[in-house]
Amino acid sequence: MSSDTVITFVVLGATILLFVLDRFRLDVVALGSLLALAVTAVVPVDVALSGFANPAVIMIAGLFVVGAALTETGVADWLGRHLDAVAGATETRVIVVTMTATAFVSAFMSSTGTVAILLPVVGTLAQRRGIPAARLFMPLAFAAHLGSNLTLISTPPNLLVSDALREAGREPFRFFSFTAPGLAALAVGVGYMALLGRRVLPAGEKADLVSRALSQSDLATEFGLGGALRVASVPAASSLVGMTLAAANPRAAHAVTVVAIERAGEALRVVPPVVFAAGDEIRVLGTDAAIEAFAAHFALDLRPGAAEFALPSEESLAEVVLPRRSSLVGRTLRDAKFRDRYRANVFAVRRAEGSAYVCHSSSALRDLVLRAGDALLVKGRRKYLRNLGDERANFVLVAEPDAAPVALLDRPHAIGSVAITLAMLLVMAFGWLPNVVAVLLAAITLVLTGCVRPADVYRSVNWESIVLIAGMIPLATALERTGGTRLAVAAVEQVLHGASPIVVLALLVAITSGLGMVLSNTATAVLVAPIALKLAAAFGVRPEPFLMGVAFAASAAFATPIASPVNVLVMTPGSYRFTDYTKVGLPLQLLVLATAVALIPLVWPF
Repeated sequence: MSSDTVITFVVLGATILLFVLDRFRLDVVALGSLLALAVTAVVPVDVALSGFANPAVIMIAGLFVVGAALTETGVADWLGRHLDAVAGATETRVIVVTMTATAFVSAFMSSTGTVAILLPVVGTLAQRRGIPAARLFMPLAFAAHLGSNLTLISTPPNLLVSDALREAGREPFRFFSFTAPGLAALAVGVGYMALLGRRVLPAGEKADLVSRALSQSDLATEFGLGGALRVASVPAASSLVGMTLAAANPRAAHAVTVVAIERAGEALRVVPPVVFAAGDEIRVLGTDAAIEAFAAHFALDLRPGAAEFALPSEESLAEVVLPRRSSLVGRTLRDAKFRDRYRANVFAVRRAEGSAYVCHSSSALRDLVLRAGDALLVKGRRKYLRNLGDERANFVLVAEPDAAPVALLDRPHAIGSVAITLAMLLVMAFGWLPNVVAVLLAAITLVLTGCVRPADVYRSVNWESIVLIAGMIPLATALERTGGTRLAVAAVEQVLHGASPIVVLALLVAITSGLGMVLSNTATAVLVAPIALKLAAAFGVRPEPFLMGVAFAASAAFATPIASPVNVLVMTPGSYRFTDYTKVGLPLQLLVLATAVALIPLVWPF
């Protein structure tokens, strides 16, 4: 074994370890591996940087722009809202319809983007039918993964294995090459969740009224704030008259939060400079003891009993979840200047393990280091809450009580974005242009026609994914050049000497699936695709079934919450535990992989 081979395996081991530890961003780790290979001269600089010019990487970036156009013009939201009309009333039918629709959307958009759009839709759908959200959010996430197997552009692993075929001098996969086995896997997945999986899903808390929509009180109760709101009037003799909110300092001095101020029926902005006046009616959030002490201190007239959690008409509560790539992850609300930047207040933070931090009972709320998957209860004017929902890189809007129905935001541009996207799919399906050219042509046309703003182009691209893939490609190249891939293939040959190709495919799928549970699906595909090519050559079979198996296994992320950002997104809103994913997802993962191993050779013979 040469020194370059040893260095490459050391870099590979360190990269996998850092991925598993999850101490650093994935793109930072990938860049670190790239630099390590370049500094040690295992690969030349031009090879180390070649990933950034890879057609698959460019195509993935372009597809983010296409997805942004469908999102920004309201097309994706509009489609999602129409789920309610066909979902039916029974839980089984709702699961089937929701999973089928989600998979269809995920076939043409990223799985994370699909779930981000459909989470509030499915939450409202569950509330109206009296179905606990926990019964639908996990099927929603799993359906997004199943949709990743339907088309070439569904997920980066599909594009990466297709590009591996191209680099090997073979015909790359076509747009619908994945569709036949993908539909079979989808049918198996939906059938499992509807018949067996739903019996293992957590029971959750059932909505008490099937017909009513989610209210602000419902949302407040979910975050442990139910019954914590009281109403007080400011009499003329109160020392609060003429005092600003900043001077009163209710949160720091009295452990209460002023939620709303009404004067003569008009809602005032709850900002530090606001001055209290006689006759003001204020809504205060806190424990009974803290609120009573606050009222006594300022001689307020406190109404008996808890008030219904209601805000002025132009204000509302919303639940947002932080995705993995949110700029708030690893920061505190204070550091992020949340209130100043987003013009909204965070009342509470809820975590997947059940812990909650609320504004009136924890002085450390603003200094809490935020994590991916944290659910934030946010209060603000409706237009600012919608702005939060538009920042999909930082927030996923899960629930907004009494929100207006979603309409196509700009009908001409919505129609244009659909037409351009369909044209792109048609060109790719018939192979009239190289796939990367078709995607870039669609992306630039969407910009030129105003379907997506130039300023939104760079914001819409998930740069972490782009840099991750571009940084991992040189590592795969180094394994190939130094003989590391050959050593891995030789080890498999020794173990499976004389075995049939389907046994090799099953082992390859199992290895890929195992790696995919601790690494990202893109990193897994980049590393395993070259091995699949070499294995096919070693066993004298076509590489297509092996590469197809790699793509399917890399995207089969059902058994753990850490296997995919999509699983993290639904964990807190669904109140899931780690073991819930294992109980529900592991059988599904085995079923999907078994389906892939059985059907792929029928579509792509050895």
